Amino acid sequence: RSHIPLSGRNPALQEALGIRPHVLVLNKMDLADPRRQPVSPGAGPGGGTAAVSQAARTQRDSPVPVPLQVVPMVARLVASGPRYHRAESSEHNILVIGVPNVGKSSLINSLRRLHLKKGKATAVGGEPGITKAVLSRIQVCEKPLMYLVDTPGVLPPKLGDVETGMKLALCGAIHDHLVGEDIMADYLLYTLNKQQQFGYVQRYGLGQPCDHIEPLLKQLALSQGRTQKVKVLTGTGNVNMRMLNYPAAAYEFLRDFRAGRLGRVTLD
Repeated sequence: RSHIPLSGRNPALQEALGIRPHVLVLNKMDLADPRRQPVSPGAGPGGGTAAVSQAARTQRDSPVPVPLQVVPMVARLVASGPRYHRAESSEHNILVIGVPNVGKSSLINSLRRLHLKKGKATAVGGEPGITKAVLSRIQVCEKPLMYLVDTPGVLPPKLGDVETGMKLALCGAIHDHLVGEDIMADYLLYTLNKQQQFGYVQRYGLGQPCDHIEPLLKQLALSQGRTQKVKVLTGTGNVNMRMLNYPAAAYEFLRDFRAGRLGRVTLD
């Protein structure tokens, strides 16, 4: 995913790939900061590797849609490497791997739609864990004959540091409730300020950038009517009151970031 081109790579998967030919696809390129691109399209870290970036909604910046580049790129990589006992087989069987919720299933559906004019073959969703098992082969192209296999997202058993975990959580690779929406919102505000991405100021009607998350969530909750009914115990009985719903405001802040409504941001 282009938000996290470095943090979004599982080191265990990189090690398992070894010298096997593989393509690194950076999804949702239209949401990433174009000034911060640590991976160059068409270049990889070593032999048998290529990188390509894909915009989620539009391909206006690219003369050739990225899904149309993937199939010939894979075919070239496979053809240039040793086939060993598969020399008599002309079909390509490709495993799609990565951390959760980075668009693996969406990529397969996109390739299938472009090359075969077929509908989606695997379920997609905006949260991790939609794909729960290794699925059967899905044909995505006729010439060359190519099959892709969708797989569940895999995180390393232990993350290298807390910041990597926060970046993965902000991009939806980890369920929000496991980290806490308020903690994630605080880290997101810190990151936006650090990169001088102040789009949130205008969006939420703030007078100026803020260093603390509470004023931002308060203004967001007030402007969007994020309130909740609470019961207060008093000496005369129970009293129902409406209070600002800060968890709902934090969740809305995260949703705006993930949808690109706070500007194009790269976390790495």
